[in-house]
Amino acid sequence: MPARADAPLRGVFRGSAAVRRGLVTADQLRGPRYRALYRDVHVAADVPVTHALRARAAAGVLRPGAVVTGRSAAVLWGVHLAGPEDDVELTLPPDAHPVRSAGLRVRRAALDPRRVCTHRGVRVTDPMATTVALAGSLPLEEAVVAVDRMIVSGLAVLTSVRALADEGAGRGCRRAREVCALADGLAESPQETRLRLLLGRSGLPAPVAQFTVRSAAGFVARVDFAWPELRVALEYDGAWHGEPGQFARDRHRLNRLTAAGWRVVFVTAADLHHPEALVARIGALLAA
Repeated sequence: MPARADAPLRGVFRGSAAVRRGLVTADQLRGPRYRALYRDVHVAADVPVTHALRARAAAGVLRPGAVVTGRSAAVLWGVHLAGPEDDVELTLPPDAHPVRSAGLRVRRAALDPRRVCTHRGVRVTDPMATTVALAGSLPLEEAVVAVDRMIVSGLAVLTSVRALADEGAGRGCRRAREVCALADGLAESPQETRLRLLLGRSGLPAPVAQFTVRSAAGFVARVDFAWPELRVALEYDGAWHGEPGQFARDRHRLNRLTAAGWRVVFVTAADLHHPEALVARIGALLAA
């Protein structure tokens, strides 16, 4: 079918193949109606470019058969650990010809075939293997954040992830085990994970995460962290608290906690930039 000036091609495609088939001209590919995701891999200019799109283009068109791994695999499973501009992570067999392309991070390694499946049209490591790989490859705090997000999303089970990490050998296996031991899969946001890690390093008594406060009248609230014997709660105050109507709901919730005899410490993103002051404030409240 000849190229039509009023109908851009849909989907991701090889530019050279489309030109050979007469579906588009080379001039049209260079024009404003298409954008290049990689060399010779194109998509219509009106298609939003996401990390998931670039991952599917890389493993489905640029290098068919490659396995999407790492943070890119997490994105394909619905956990957004990489942005549109971040490199797409692919893994090829050890004897494969290397791939060099801007926007890709490619490694050659033998993957367990039992941990590779087809998802969203491309080959990708399954959620369990993806979680363990993230644990072994990212900086420690970011790795714990990533594992917590994979667990809380329901994609993986913490006990099974720890067991898989224990079976690992080779590069990153020790870090993976350390990270999986630190993860708890309860945090509802990355900042809650970071706050929990800070508390763990602080020397303060360990709190209970996601604690349900009850009184004689029944349910009061669920709090991010609690020292139940002291009736002290710690809450991460994220941006969602600015949603319409949320302020009033927060105040009613705080009143219920106060009426039940609890004291509440609120932590913001700014507080995490001053950890010593934050720990001192929490310690003073626990000692009061």
